[in-house]
This record gives sequence, C-alpha cells and structure tokens, in this order.
Amino acid sequence: MLHLKRQDFDDLDHLHRINLINSCSGFKSANLIGTKSNDGIPNVAIFSSVTHFGSNPPLLGIIFRPVSDVPRNTYENIKETGQFTINHIHRDIIEQAHHTSAKYDKRISEFDVTELEEEYKNNWHAPFVKGVPIQIALTFCEEYKIKANNTIQLIAEIKDLYVKDELIEKDGFINLSKANVMTINGSKITTPLNGMAFIFSPKITHTGLDDTNSISHPIPLRNSVANVRPRM
Repeated sequence: MLHLKRQDFDDLDHLHRINLINSCSGFKSANLIGTKSNDGIPNVAIFSSVTHFGSNPPLLGIIFRPVSDVPRNTYENIKETGQFTINHIHRDIIEQAHHTSAKYDKRISEFDVTELEEEYKNNWHAPFVKGVPIQIALTFCEEYKIKANNTIQLIAEIKDLYVKDELIEKDGFINLSKANVMTINGSKITTPLNGMAFIFSPKITHTGLDDTNSISHPIPLRNSVANVRPRM
C-alpha cells in the first residue's frame, strides 16, 4: 500500500497533488448552484463542496474558494440577495454542467451560453435548473473564514425541497440511484452507466465555449466519467 507522509505532498507535482487530495476523501455531491444578482442577471455554477450540517433546522453548507483572488459571482449573489438554489446534476446534463465551470463576466448568464434552462417556483428570487430530479431553495444563515487556506464555509437553511415522487422511499430516504445523479471524484464527474463511460473534454475559454475539441464517446469503464473543474 502506498504511504505518503505530510512532507511528501510538498514534493508532488502540482496537478498530481490536487488530484490526490481532492479524491482521497471519496465521492462528493455534484451540484449546480443557481443565483441571481440584484440587477436581475441569473448565474449557475457547478460545485462539489455541498455538505450536510443538520436536519433540525435543515442546514447545508458550501465551501467557497478565497473571494479576494478573483470575482466569485455565486458567492457575491448569495450575499447580495440571501437566496440561492442547489440542483442535482443528472446524467443527461453532464456536458452542459461542465460548461458552467468557465469564467464568464458577471453580466453574462451561464443559462444564455449553455443549454441549461432556468426555472422559477414559489416567487423564489434565485433560479432552479429545469428538469433536474432534486431542487433545493436555501437562504443564507452565516459564514466562517477558514484561516488555514482563506476559504469560506457558508451555511444555509433549506426553505423548499422539490424531489421527484418516484425517488422518495417510505422512510423518507431519497433514492439517488434511481435519479441517475452524478458524483464528483477529484476532477471527474462519475455515475454508474451500464459499464460504459462517456468522457467530455470541451475546451473552455474565458469568453465562451469552443466545442471543436470536444470528445464524446463510450469506452468500457465501470463508471461514467467527465473531466470537470468544480468551483470547490
């Protein structure tokens, strides 16, 4: 068995270290977070850092990278409006979800440059992603700065939960396997898919998308995999 000590991490190649540490904790949720600015511009971005904080009150948390480095539209919109949505990524929108990891100007909505559709319910300010099996509306509660790496732990309360009827078990358990929802392992989106894997590698630029180098073909692997750069 491979054994690495703390000092060994510093000697690893940068990308190798990122992949190793990001994947060693196991599979993470793959979500699209929907927000809207006070100016009315919707935003949607892929995240892998949503965690459960408690059921009473119903709390979820998100880790944000340092906001001083580059603009973080999702974080800024949440702090401006106090509202956002979490939307589970399913198999049919892997590639479009991947596209939201590109860095767009705050005036550009990811809904306008991808095939993802926004949806509004119960007069909620932030958009949901239409067609996903699980949608969650949340309000900002509090945040904590992590001094070790300058990230931010944001905590929010669930106000509305929308789940497809067929996914709810009698004991309240949400059967995610029936929904074909995705998980993230390191920088890859994964899900069981009949022994096949679909790999998507679109070239993403700061100004938009260039699909000329995209790959979309099946290969015989256990999981469905897509390279992705989640916001956190």
